[in-house]
Amino acid sequence: MRVEIWSDIACPWCYIGKARFEKGLAEFAHRDEVEVVHRSFELDPSRAKGDTALVIDMLAEKYGRSREEAAAMEANVAANAQSEGLGYRTEGRDHGNTFDIHRLLHLAKARGRQDELLTLAYRANFAEERSVFDAEVLVALAEEAGLDADEARAVLADPEAYADDVRTDEREAAELGANAVPFFVLDRR
Repeated sequence: MRVEIWSDIACPWCYIGKARFEKGLAEFAHRDEVEVVHRSFELDPSRAKGDTALVIDMLAEKYGRSREEAAAMEANVAANAQSEGLGYRTEGRDHGNTFDIHRLLHLAKARGRQDELLTLAYRANFAEERSVFDAEVLVALAEEAGLDADEARAVLADPEAYADDVRTDEREAAELGANAVPFFVLDRR
């Protein structure tokens, strides 16, 4: 069985969903017969690279809520994350364009380290004081995942490196009807 998962590093429900899926998969009797494929999906592709905002401010603007209401939304997500044993910080986290991290995840996929990088990037973004919108943080995460730092820097320096892979994932998601993430597809059904 092939399970394809479209997600975005900026999506807290993708972070939580990954943990829940992995727990379920660990309990599945036929887990050794499951191939998991992570795919790219940008929640905010129109946001300019380098244009970051605090998550609380982004949520307030996007949903027409006050900062206090946005903070309450984040507290609810934090409670869900913590119920899965995941760290989750609600203050000081940035939101931005995730195209570069998706390109780096495709490099990691090519090197057999995608799940490691994805896990580290989620942790950095949601639980640690590390911005996944900073190129040097991304390089450090790539290195922690077992990738070559110079190769990661080269990918980030070349805006076309793995760009077609990200766009292909996003096009396939649209063709399959995905309009939110996480989006799971089993054997393309």
